[in-house]
Amino acid sequence: MNTPRKVIFYTLGCKLNFSETATIARQFEEGGFVRAGKGERADICVINTCAVTEHAEKKCRNIVRKAVREHPGAIVAVTGCYAQLRPQELARIQGVDIVTGNHEKGMLYDQVAGLLGRGERTVEVHACAAEEIRSFFAAFSVGDRTRAFLKVQDGCDYRCAYCTIPDARGASRNIPVSELVAEARKIAFRGVKEVVLTGVNIGDFGRTTGERFLDLIRALEEVEGIERYRISSIEPNLLTDEVIAFCAQSAKFMPHFHIPLQAGTDRVLRMMRRRYDTARFAERIDRVREAMPDAFVGVDVIVGFPGETEADFDAAYRFLAERIRPAFLHIFPYSVRPGTPAAELPDRVSPQEAARRVERLGELSARLHGAFYDRFVGSVRPVLFESTVREGQMVGFTDNYIRVAMPYRSEVVNRIVAVELGEGRTTSSGYAGGEECLSGRPLEIE
Repeated sequence: MNTPRKVIFYTLGCKLNFSETATIARQFEEGGFVRAGKGERADICVINTCAVTEHAEKKCRNIVRKAVREHPGAIVAVTGCYAQLRPQELARIQGVDIVTGNHEKGMLYDQVAGLLGRGERTVEVHACAAEEIRSFFAAFSVGDRTRAFLKVQDGCDYRCAYCTIPDARGASRNIPVSELVAEARKIAFRGVKEVVLTGVNIGDFGRTTGERFLDLIRALEEVEGIERYRISSIEPNLLTDEVIAFCAQSAKFMPHFHIPLQAGTDRVLRMMRRRYDTARFAERIDRVREAMPDAFVGVDVIVGFPGETEADFDAAYRFLAERIRPAFLHIFPYSVRPGTPAAELPDRVSPQEAARRVERLGELSARLHGAFYDRFVGSVRPVLFESTVREGQMVGFTDNYIRVAMPYRSEVVNRIVAVELGEGRTTSSGYAGGEECLSGRPLEIE
């Protein structure tokens, strides 16, 4: 009997990439391959890359070289956004066999299988222009049977001044609602209770099918077995009153929103070519909180954009600290992306000043996050607990995305239970890895 070939997967970047890697992995498993265990040498290395920042690209190159070094003789296949944008750079790395852009990501398994049947190995590059990317690679990831990431949309028609995603992922597109419902049912069949909807610009859902994002979430609500949905990220101009109202009355869509701001002044937003101003952003946050007072609201911010003055940053800081007061800030220093309009802008912010601004917003985020948690100490919230246990602790998340830790109890794994939330604490070790949690005491358990 032939020993099955072993394959290892590396994923960099967003949740969308993780859902796609998981689907590619299932293709390999269905083809008779097995995952390489820790420390085992793989026959095939699959690397799904990111190109959102210069640092991300550098990390991708390092991972590729590491895979070549640690798995000598293995077929090394590289895909994803970096592979789409700069395929020849990756093809020049010694040991790389296949470079596949996002247009053929779903065909990567077939490309590797075809290469296995040949004697001589030469580098294959499967590349095309962004305008030619029309396929949709349906994907979902399933981890510990608690949470899955379902890809519902790909690509973007927006052309923000700093972003390469339209060139890396192509135009906004999706498959019909009915097919995504079928994907959700596959997830439910695996016993997963929570699904996170992912995509590049999911509020723009329906470009290729004439449907709306509202149609999608209404249909997903009816899938039996899935008890929770979260919307991973949605543009403020696409977060409609109808979507907010639906989520507010839904038993399954959680009071949890991640809404990119990117800049806290109208002047910088215009330079970024964003499609809203600060007044519109604040009005959307107000509408969410009117409908769902306990909602967790996370916000993306880019600091150090070319031309962002100290006065701009100070105004943005006040806007976030005094007007928006999100539960969490996801902060990025601006990274020059060659070929984007922002790369040609004057008045660059120094790396040292950008780092200072990141630090200030990081401190603000920590305070806001702690204040959000403090609001709910002593309250009772529904918590979905995960199966992983570290140092005797397990964690789960409330409906409004508060991380809760408690001593491990097998009977609550992958169940939603009512939990009384205790005082906040920060773990320096153990499960939460230093992330803030509230302690939890489950109430009646059958």
